[in-house]
Formats: sequence, structure tokens, C-alpha cells
Amino acid sequence: MLKKLVLIICIYVLVPLEVAKGESDKQTIFTERMALYKEMEAVSLVPWQYFAAVDQYERNVRAVRKDIPKKETGVISIYFKPEMWSGLGNPNEHDRNPFTIGLFGGMGRDGDGDGYADQTNDKDTLYTMATILNHFGSDRDHIKIMLWEHYKRGKTVEMITQYANIYKHYNRLDIEGNVFPLPIRSNHSYRSTFGDKRSFGGRRMHEGTDIFAPYGVPVRSTCFGTIELKGWNRLGGWRVGIRDMQNNYHYFAHLGGFSKELRVGQIVEPGTVIGYVGSTGYGPPGTSGKFPPHLHYGLYKDNGISEWAFDPYAHLSNWERQERQKKKR
Repeated sequence: MLKKLVLIICIYVLVPLEVAKGESDKQTIFTERMALYKEMEAVSLVPWQYFAAVDQYERNVRAVRKDIPKKETGVISIYFKPEMWSGLGNPNEHDRNPFTIGLFGGMGRDGDGDGYADQTNDKDTLYTMATILNHFGSDRDHIKIMLWEHYKRGKTVEMITQYANIYKHYNRLDIEGNVFPLPIRSNHSYRSTFGDKRSFGGRRMHEGTDIFAPYGVPVRSTCFGTIELKGWNRLGGWRVGIRDMQNNYHYFAHLGGFSKELRVGQIVEPGTVIGYVGSTGYGPPGTSGKFPPHLHYGLYKDNGISEWAFDPYAHLSNWERQERQKKKR
């Protein structure tokens, strides 16, 4: 019972709750969101992908933060602090009057023309975000400037920009799915090693799962995402980092080499070959063979403030099981 509970908690951390809903419910939500994004694109000239990217980022943050209230109505997850929406010094932090909100310098705007600037109204929220994003113009560079002005965090701007690129690449919202990092039919083995002690490079905790396999076995992207990192690290050897659409960072280390076409900024999807199993690391560039060949796979979650590692074992076993079941069908 305890193992089952841990699995449910871990999967919730990786993927927002709505993914567990039925396919018809999800498609209805995607359709409603796209209609709103397109409407705001027509009003503001800001490409719909940026509204989708900001909304997705904030949805991910809400799923793991306790200081942000959960969204109870609507399909948009963008959140403004009450004092930002109503204005600093406004005695009514839940003010919906556009006039008094303006007097106190609040951000809240009336997006549907009903005379109210209501943060629980999806159109009002999106329109308010539109006025922020297109403050200097609707081109990519000016939007990035305004994202920085709003969030004051470079990593957040980077993630939102990556999501917008992915939405533009696929031209749809239903971008989800995962696979096991090695081919299912490969000869591999693994167990939960998260939290084990390591000594090379100083006393530290093992932040991932080691998947042992022969040299040269292909290593695959586990998700839809963007290549954030590619190169050498003294501990991880040749390694790759991929940011997915749920604010998760997937880390692949000790690679024997990279896929020839792989580059930073590249969009990948589940199953894209990014390299192959090796035993690199624990020394200067090119060091190899200090331990048996294996893939070190790690998962990190970003909550809009900081990033932390969590145990990927439950996800690995779940993805492997799902792939095996799919092959049987």
C-alpha cells in the first residue's frame, strides 16, 4: 500500500493532475484554451503560443506550490497576486472595478467587456497578460523583455520561451507522453538508488537512478522538450539535459557520446535518440572506464523559485511497464 501511495505522489509531481482525466475531458479543455489563446492573439497581436506557454508554466507552478491558490473555475491558470491585480495601497485587494484598479496602478483589466476586471474570469486574466506582453511590441525580443519585467527570473523567461517554441513547432496543445530512456528490448537493469552516498568529488547524495546496460545501447529522450545542456562535466562525463513541458529537467549522464545531430535548443520528443550508454566521467574530458557502463538518469522539478531533485525510479518503472504493454497490444 505504501509503495502504491509513493508512486501516485511521484507521478503527480511529474505531471499536473488534469493529465489523469479522461481523453474526452482533456480534448475539451484543450479546445477551450486554444479558443481563448486565439482570441487574445487577434486582440493583441501576440502569437497564441506565448499565452499557451505562460499558462502552461503557471499551471506547472501551481501544481507544486502551496503559496499559490489552486484554480477552482475556468481553464486558464495564470495568477496575479491580489496587490498586483488591484494595485498597491488599494484597500480592496479583491477590487473588480477597472477605474479604481487603475487609480491604484493595478494590472487588472476587463477582457470581456462586462465592466469588471475579475481575476477569476479567464478572458480578464488573459487580456491582462496580453497588456503586459505587448507593452513594447508583439515581436519575440520585446515579449522576452516584458516576461523578464513581470517574472524577474531568467530561468522562467527561458522556460516560457522554450514552451512557446514547442507549441509553434507542433501547432497544437496536446503535447504529452513519456518513454523509458533505453529501448525496451535492450539488456538493462536498475533499482532505486536515489539518495545513496557518493564520495568522488566530495560527500554527496546520488540524485538519480543508474540503469546498467552494455556500451553503445541507444539513449532516448524520455519526453517532449528542449535540449538545454550538452557537454562534459567532471562528475557526469558526457551528459545531456532536457527541459520538458511540466517544468521538469531530465538529466542523462555518463554517455559514451552524443547523437550526431544533437544541439542545444533542439526540440526533441519521446524516443528521440540523444546518445548512447557509456562510462564517462570522474575526471577531465574524455575520462572513461572508471565504473561499469550505465546511464545515470535524474529528474529535477522547478517551482518558479528553485529547483530540486526527486526520485525518478517510480516514473522509470511506470514508463517501462506502459511501453511493454503497448508492444503486447
